[in-house]
Amino acid sequence: MKIHGELSVGKKKYHKGDDLPAKFVYPFFLLHMGLFGLSGFLMAYASNGPGLGFLYAHGGLAILVYLLFYLTIFGLDEVRWMFINAALGLFGIYAQIGWILSWFGKSADHYAASRHAVPFLYYVLYTFLLYQMVLDLAHARDDPVRRRRVETVYVLTSLAVYGLIFWRL
Repeated sequence: MKIHGELSVGKKKYHKGDDLPAKFVYPFFLLHMGLFGLSGFLMAYASNGPGLGFLYAHGGLAILVYLLFYLTIFGLDEVRWMFINAALGLFGIYAQIGWILSWFGKSADHYAASRHAVPFLYYVLYTFLLYQMVLDLAHARDDPVRRRRVETVYVLTSLAVYGLIFWRL
């Protein structure tokens, strides 16, 4: 994938337009963000979790850094798709967070909207990364016809999964 800004990985420097190996990007960010997202989720919904100030400082700083990486690696147009994912995700996030919390005898309704902000933003960042990975695995990034097909399947699959989870609650 061609990056849209300057980036250093170890001692290797990448410049705008250079190819950045997808085999580095996806495993690194999926694992790293998965761990930070899990910690944000646990802090947000723990019975005796930290206050919102700490939650927002911890999660907000990481989210800002990930967003800057995304702009550098994927570019502004692709990050725009992240916000399309977020709009889709409003439904999916509520359904999935409610579903996960139900495992612990809790409900998303038990928490103020402010408590959901960090898990929501992690969800947006994580699903964006999954979407980018699907584009690359399907070799659809630079093929407009294939890309439209992949995007259609992605949206329909997301809606089906979210709908099943939502209606199961």
